[in-house]
Amino acid sequence: MTSWILHVDLDQFLAAVEVLRHPELAGLPLVVGGRGDPTERAVVSTASYEAREFGIRSGMPLKTALRRCPEAVFLPVDRPVYEAASEVVMETLRAVPGATVQVLGWDEAFVGVETDDPLEVARRIQADVLAATGLHCSVGIGDTTTRAKIATDFGKPRGTYALTRGNWMAVMGPRPTQAIWGIGPRIAGRLARLGIATVADLAHAEEGPLVAEFGPTMGPHYARIGRGGGYTTVDPTPWVPRAHGRETTYQHDLVGREEIVAAVGALAAQVVEDLRCEGRPCQRVHLKVRFAPFFTTNRSRKLPEPTYDASVLASTALELLDGLEDERPIRLLGVRGEMVPPDGGYDEVVRNSSRDVP
Repeated sequence: MTSWILHVDLDQFLAAVEVLRHPELAGLPLVVGGRGDPTERAVVSTASYEAREFGIRSGMPLKTALRRCPEAVFLPVDRPVYEAASEVVMETLRAVPGATVQVLGWDEAFVGVETDDPLEVARRIQADVLAATGLHCSVGIGDTTTRAKIATDFGKPRGTYALTRGNWMAVMGPRPTQAIWGIGPRIAGRLARLGIATVADLAHAEEGPLVAEFGPTMGPHYARIGRGGGYTTVDPTPWVPRAHGRETTYQHDLVGREEIVAAVGALAAQVVEDLRCEGRPCQRVHLKVRFAPFFTTNRSRKLPEPTYDASVLASTALELLDGLEDERPIRLLGVRGEMVPPDGGYDEVVRNSSRDVP
């Protein structure tokens, strides 16, 4: 039998869960985000397929979504309900005979299987998840994590698709580099400056210029994923977070020093509570600030010594903010505490280069 990696992705997950709770919403343009009030400052977490027909996408301000589709139904994010549904999905995947499951988030996971018929396993997974939860999923089939992850989009919604070494270049070669999982607009722009515009360009690029541009680790990594390379096995090890952060978009811009100090203090206290649950203190403080109307910047500073002291996190964040010397009203603040590493440290960013399938 052959080793395969399946990428399971729940279709319009949050919206689909809400439709199960509210069957009368089926077929309507549905937007889940914030507190469900499109007049407030918040962003879309998920849009139903019907809402997406109006150009509504995740990350879009709710106010923009309302303008694009005034008749849309807006609902608040309900984390406990989604977490419960997700857990049932993941347990269903773990029940697949011989499966190894790597959870990627609420609504997606890699499933490693040994089989001569990966399509049959994919269809079984779809049926099992539907029976257990009432939710539909799409499944990408691949011989690496990269190929399986990208294949899923070709199968949406409710379908399957396979990307392997045999058809990778035919399917992906003419597409822009940003079509590859792990390459966003910024990296795609840097690749374009090297004359690399398509997946085929990247797959055949010499590593020298890539190393010069991105360094000895990430340069070869981008070349590998251009060929569809990635992990060839699924790692079920629970993800170990490096940091915990909290951020808030304020309904009214923060202007006065007193309210800014109070806001930073509240965020720092929440972060420390999260860090205590991890049992690892903060060693670096990260600040995110979005000034009105929509200018965002990030700063960070390493602490003299690790701490759980919220006042230290808050004062450090305020110093970073003051260092910006920007008096514009503040729309959003975020404080993140980067923790000391666990015993044994973290895995490397690119762990599986020795098992890459080119």
